[in-house]
Amino acid sequence: MSLPNPSFNLTLRMEDKIVEGGLRCWDELIPDALGLIFSNLSLQEILTVIPRVCKSWGRAVSGPYCWQEIDIEEWSRRSNSEQLDRMLQMLITRSCGSLRKLCVSGLSNDISFAFIADNAGSLQTLRLPRSEIGDPVVEQMAAKLSNITFLDVSYCSKIGASALEAVGKHCKSLVELRRIMHPLEVADKVCQDDEAHAIATTMPKLKHLETAYLLLTTSGVLEILTNCRELEFLDVRCCWGVKLDENFFNERYPNLKVLGPHIVDCYERNYWDYCSDYSDSSGYLAWELMDDGIGDFDGDSSDGIWDDDQGLEELELRFYEGFDDPVAAIDWPPSP
Repeated sequence: MSLPNPSFNLTLRMEDKIVEGGLRCWDELIPDALGLIFSNLSLQEILTVIPRVCKSWGRAVSGPYCWQEIDIEEWSRRSNSEQLDRMLQMLITRSCGSLRKLCVSGLSNDISFAFIADNAGSLQTLRLPRSEIGDPVVEQMAAKLSNITFLDVSYCSKIGASALEAVGKHCKSLVELRRIMHPLEVADKVCQDDEAHAIATTMPKLKHLETAYLLLTTSGVLEILTNCRELEFLDVRCCWGVKLDENFFNERYPNLKVLGPHIVDCYERNYWDYCSDYSDSSGYLAWELMDDGIGDFDGDSSDGIWDDDQGLEELELRFYEGFDDPVAAIDWPPSP
């Protein structure tokens, strides 16, 4: 039995959504409207199915309209460093300087971080958990991230106080910082109050701060609270050196919600262990489908993927390969 045509099925789904809104010329929508609609689809559909539907859709996914917000965090956990670097370069280049949000996990080198920073003129949200970037490149590039309001550098074991200080000095609009660590990553450290000091002295506008599992002390936390007067939420789970007097905090910081320290987050610990053992290979989305020219609809693909039904059947199999595995199903968010 032949597999269903994913391009045809997706076209019907998209047409139904647009007709419901009172529009029927769905293939003539302006590119930014198409980009807004396509943003509700999965990454593999945008990159491998949408360009197949028609020329206007192909142009839309090749331009900046779909890539003002790039969230490949789940995908990047299943990909090796070479695939990740190529994907970032392709998608960020397509954004043409309009990138506002970027979520990616496991950035493997400073070069990729520098590339992100060089194209971060409009970037406001940056999530880089489990990345291998170090202090020097963050200090060098922090000035180019001046517009970010949210930063996630959780589980980034190679950065420390000097990188956080550079971010605080240059990112004056930063209101949310996520700096969660894993106990094994801080096992060789005695104290990380230097990071607390960097946060306290350079990030006065913080409203949301997560520092779970950092080796902080009570004095380090108090320094943050003294200087970050707009803080509304503080996560100090498993910061065992922090001793909090509930009555004192309720009286002095009535608008502050504190999580921890005596809360053991098994999910964070187990999830890290799971990710560290995960294969670097990506079984459901082969990289040969990800060439930057895939969005160019010329009716004749040079690599032969779209030449016949067999190629399309192979593509469908790649979409769903391995999805019987419940872990894989959790890692990749379902298509709308």
